[in-house]
Amino acid sequence: MELELGDVQTTALIPLAVKANETMRDNARIRDDKAVEIIKALKIDTKQYDRFMSHEGVIARTIMLDKKLKEMIRKEPDIVIVNIGAGFDNRFSRVDKGRIRWFDLDLPDAIAARKKAFPEQERVTMIAGSALEDGWSTVVKEAVSGRETKPVFLAEGLFMYFTMDQIKDFLNVLKNNFPDGGTLIAEQNNKYMVKNEKYHDTVKNTKAHFMSGTDSGQEIADLVPGFTLTEEHSFNEEMKKYSIRGKLFALLFPKMNDRWATFTW
Repeated sequence: MELELGDVQTTALIPLAVKANETMRDNARIRDDKAVEIIKALKIDTKQYDRFMSHEGVIARTIMLDKKLKEMIRKEPDIVIVNIGAGFDNRFSRVDKGRIRWFDLDLPDAIAARKKAFPEQERVTMIAGSALEDGWSTVVKEAVSGRETKPVFLAEGLFMYFTMDQIKDFLNVLKNNFPDGGTLIAEQNNKYMVKNEKYHDTVKNTKAHFMSGTDSGQEIADLVPGFTLTEEHSFNEEMKKYSIRGKLFALLFPKMNDRWATFTW
């Protein structure tokens, strides 16, 4: 398998490497056999993409976001979920209960790479396009039509590579194309890391750059009228469960880690 990925899209190799290496551990906290398969096919040296803090952060967000989506699916089994900036994410296989409709959206080069790794699946559609443009929404709106549930949009590992103006544009795409409302679950970077990206243990090994960060999800909600922040959680909440280093980081730097937040409109 050969890959041709843009600078930001290359960051998809970070969670891929982490999930693969975690899966191969004896006491794996998450399992992603597809990640193992892809890493082996690509013959990638994962060292530059898998360092302690990134590893623990990716595992924490995977556990937390899987749990959140499973709760939503349990309440609304027919829900439509759009995974924005999907990369090589394999979350559908971990949360599906047989009825959800799932979309993986990413830029054309990322989707081309994804299609080499993932077979066609029933109830799963891959969309090549920009989250900042309206075009991708057409097929999603068709899936949402006739369902009683409102769509869910997942933006994991995405917003930090957008400027705040781009995040605003994205929120307007959601609001304009899904006027009946929906839910957005989005990961956020912190402002310190934007200024000190050269110290990030894995992203520094790519050509990508952090473009935004927040102190609170409310800064995102305030970008577009009608959006409401309903909950926000630091990855520290999960990371501190597994190691002394994780506990110390959470204690000494409570606001330094990434967070995920839920918004509705």
